[in-house]
Amino acid sequence: MSRITTTLLQDKKAKKEKITMLTSYDYSTAVMVDQAGIDCILVGDSLGNVILGYDSTLPVTMDDMIHHTRAVSRGAKNSLVVGDMPFLSYHVSIPEAIRNAGRFIQEGGAQAVKLEGGEERVDTIKAILDAQIPVMGHIGLTPQSVHQFGGFKVQGKDLETAEQLLRDARALDEAGVFSIVLECVPAALARRVTAEVSVPTIGIGAGPDCDGQVLVINDMLGMYQGFVPKFVKKFANLQPVIAEALQSYKEEVEKGTFPADEHCFAIKEEVLEKLY
Repeated sequence: MSRITTTLLQDKKAKKEKITMLTSYDYSTAVMVDQAGIDCILVGDSLGNVILGYDSTLPVTMDDMIHHTRAVSRGAKNSLVVGDMPFLSYHVSIPEAIRNAGRFIQEGGAQAVKLEGGEERVDTIKAILDAQIPVMGHIGLTPQSVHQFGGFKVQGKDLETAEQLLRDARALDEAGVFSIVLECVPAALARRVTAEVSVPTIGIGAGPDCDGQVLVINDMLGMYQGFVPKFVKKFANLQPVIAEALQSYKEEVEKGTFPADEHCFAIKEEVLEKLY
C-alpha cells in the first residue's frame, strides 16, 4: 500500500468515500493505526491533555510537538501524518509560522500541518502553502481559543456565528487548504459547509455528513479517564483492562509467581560449577 496523499483525500470526497482520521502521539500506537488502514494520523496538540497532563492545549510547545511527530512518523508507513501547530507557533509573525511549519516536515517527518482559525489566518496559510507545505484548516471550536470562547462550547448555533463559520470555510477553501476540520458544529451546519467547499471536511462533533471523521485515540479506546466530550464514542474500554493487568502484575511479583520458569534463561551446570 502506498502513502495516502492530500490528492487521494480529494479523490475520496469526489467519490463520496469517507475519510478516517485518528490522533497518535507515539511510535507503537502509530504502527497500529497505520496497519488498521486509517487514512490520516493527526499528531494533535491534544497530547497536552492526554499525554502531558495539562488541563488545556495551551502549554504545548513546538519542541513537544516535534518530539512526538518524529516518533509517529517512524511508525506510520502509509497514513498521511499531519502535525498540529501549537499555540503561538503561527500567531506572532508569518516568517515564524513558515519556519515552524517547516520544522514539522523537516524534523518531524510529517507530510502536512494543521492550524486553527478562519479568515484571520488566510495570509498565514497562503504563506505556508507558498513554502510547499500542505495545510489542513480547523474551524468551529478551536481549543487554542478556549479563553476567547469562554469555554468549550458548540460553535455556529446562532445566525451570526453560523454565517461567520461559512465565511471562514469559504476563505480556507479559497486559500488552498487540502481539508478542513469542523469541531463542535451543529450537524446541519456542517452538512451545509461540506456541500459548499471543494475540499474534504473532517468532523469531530460535527455530525455524520462531513467527508470524514477524527477522534482522539485515547478517548475512543477508553484509555483517558478525564472529561470525555459528548461526541466521543468509546469503541473499546481499555482502562479497566489495563488496570486489572497492572494489579495482576503487582500481585504476582509480590507473591513470587512471576517470573515463572518459562520467563527465565538457563545456564549449564558445568558453567555454574566453574564459578566456585
